[in-house]
Amino acid sequence: MKITLISDTHTKHRQLNLPGGDVLVHAGDLMNSGYSRYEIKDFLDWFDSQNYDTKIFIAGNHDRVFENDPYHIIEVMQEYPNITYLQDNSIQVNNKFKVWGSPWQPEFCNWAFNLPRCGEMLEKVWNKIPNDTDILVTHGPPQEILDVSGPPYNQPLLGCELLRVRVDEVKPKIHVFGHIHGSYGYKYLNGTHFFNASVLGENYELQTDRPHTFEWDHKTNKIKFI
Repeated sequence: MKITLISDTHTKHRQLNLPGGDVLVHAGDLMNSGYSRYEIKDFLDWFDSQNYDTKIFIAGNHDRVFENDPYHIIEVMQEYPNITYLQDNSIQVNNKFKVWGSPWQPEFCNWAFNLPRCGEMLEKVWNKIPNDTDILVTHGPPQEILDVSGPPYNQPLLGCELLRVRVDEVKPKIHVFGHIHGSYGYKYLNGTHFFNASVLGENYELQTDRPHTFEWDHKTNKIKFI
C-alpha cells in the first residue's frame, strides 16, 4: 500500500507535486491566519484532485474556522464526498486498518484547538484514541519524538506529555503529525513508525525533500521509502 504523508502546508499546497497512491494524509495547518473560507475551498479543491484512493485530513492550530464554525465545515465537506475530515473520530480503510485523527494540542499562542498543557481536558481527548488504532493522526507530536524546533528557535520538548503517555499505551503502527516544522523527519520506536510530516521549514518556505511517501504492509507493519 502506497501512502503519502503531509502537514503544515499553510496555503502552499499547490507547490507540491505528489506521486499518487493509495492513501494521502494531511496532519493539519492547511491555512494561514485561519479565518479565510477561500483558503479552505482552495485546499479542498486541490486535495480532492490528488490521485489517491483515500484522502484524509485533520485541522491544526492555524485552522481557526474548523473550531470556530464547525457547522460551516460540515456543509463544506458535503461537497467533497471523496475526502474524510477527522476530528476525534476514525475511519476504517478498506476494512483493513483504522485511522484516528485529532487536531488538539497543548496551548500555543492562543491559536485554534488549544487546551491547557497537562490538563484534564487534554487527557480526556487523548483517552478517546481507541486501543485498536493502526494509524494515528494528530497535529502536534508526542513529547521527545520529533518535537524540537529548528533555528533560530531551537526549543526542545515541545510535544505533548499526555499524548506521549497515550501513544505508549496504544502503540499505533504509524503516528503522523506536524506542527513543529523544524523536526520534520522519521523515527521508529517501540513498534511505531513516527513521522513529522511538516512540508514547510521554520521560515514557512517549502522544503524540496518533502513529503514522506512509502509502501506499507499493514499486516507486518514494514515500510519501504520511495
